[in-house]
Amino acid sequence: MSTQGRVAVVGAGAFGGWTALNLQRRGCEVVLIDAWGPGHVRASSGGATRVFRQSYENPDMVRLAGRARQLWMEEQERSRRRLFDPMGLVWLAPKRSEVEQRLLSNLTNASVPHEWLDADQLAVAYPQIRTDDLEGAILEPGAGALRAREACQVVRDALVTEGGSYQSSWVEPGTIRSGRMDDLRLADGSRVTADAFVFAVGPWQGAVLDRLLGWSLPVTRQEIFVFGTPPGDDRFGPGRLPVWAYHGARFWYGVPGDGDVGGFKVADDHRGPAFDPTTGDRTPSAQGLDDARSFLATRFPGMADAPLIAASVCQYTEAIDGRFLADRLPGLNNAWIVTGGSGHGFKHGPAVGETVASFVMGDQLPGAEPAFSTCSERRSG
Repeated sequence: MSTQGRVAVVGAGAFGGWTALNLQRRGCEVVLIDAWGPGHVRASSGGATRVFRQSYENPDMVRLAGRARQLWMEEQERSRRRLFDPMGLVWLAPKRSEVEQRLLSNLTNASVPHEWLDADQLAVAYPQIRTDDLEGAILEPGAGALRAREACQVVRDALVTEGGSYQSSWVEPGTIRSGRMDDLRLADGSRVTADAFVFAVGPWQGAVLDRLLGWSLPVTRQEIFVFGTPPGDDRFGPGRLPVWAYHGARFWYGVPGDGDVGGFKVADDHRGPAFDPTTGDRTPSAQGLDDARSFLATRFPGMADAPLIAASVCQYTEAIDGRFLADRLPGLNNAWIVTGGSGHGFKHGPAVGETVASFVMGDQLPGAEPAFSTCSERRSG
């Protein structure tokens, strides 16, 4: 769509909200639609916090995250709402492996401030972390935590303030003819017409891809636990500890002071079983809690007896090689899909939205941005 027109964006998470806002700011008339609201509890963009980092093995993700950070800061200033807590990140490494070497090289090449701390330096800087079995850590001071649910709502509010519209409804693709989608069907039977359509439906991508292409991306169940910090002990709060990641046999990560929940967030990045985001049971498992407690006691001994104060289940939608899927839907010249956050997409949301808006407006072709995969890659893979 090389000219300005009406665009319907389905999904008000990080990808959809930012795509809608970018299109609105480029002169389109945008309607954003979501079944349960921006940052709702079932969404991959829900919850209190998300990690922001540029420590990536893929240099394209380092670059994309850098652009996203700039856009996050601009929106924070524009909205006068705190969206980003730049508390830093410490990447804990049992060994300085090839992964850590690539991270360090990519950060250096992208001029991202960072340093390597050996185990002794790490122990002095963060005595609340067990370090005797670590070789060291990467410290990325410009990293931190994003306020996920609040950010989705801020983006939706900005869209409406700037002339776009928002509707809450379940959506299905509507009439398709002559290589074009004419409309969307809403839950009440009404229809939304537009010149172009963007489906940013996260783990619900199967409803679009299975119907139109006969395949969809894997969706996995992930568990998150938040533990209460000891009363009067600030060692495990955001003033004393950065966001952290542990690159061991399994990859763990966490956030001190988890947004409006408070406490100490712990999550296992290991991919869980297949999961349906609509009907799946979101009761955290006893095994998941035991694993989190065991890790917490080992890595943060002062939290060994910490009480569980919150727990949740979310989901990852896996695209190729951890890249995001953004493409025109094959056979349709006015419909697009963006999905496949792959467990790390939220932080990139502003840059993803900027890129997808450029696809829709015809400024660049899908596949030109290497941080994204395409539908044809998925078919051939």
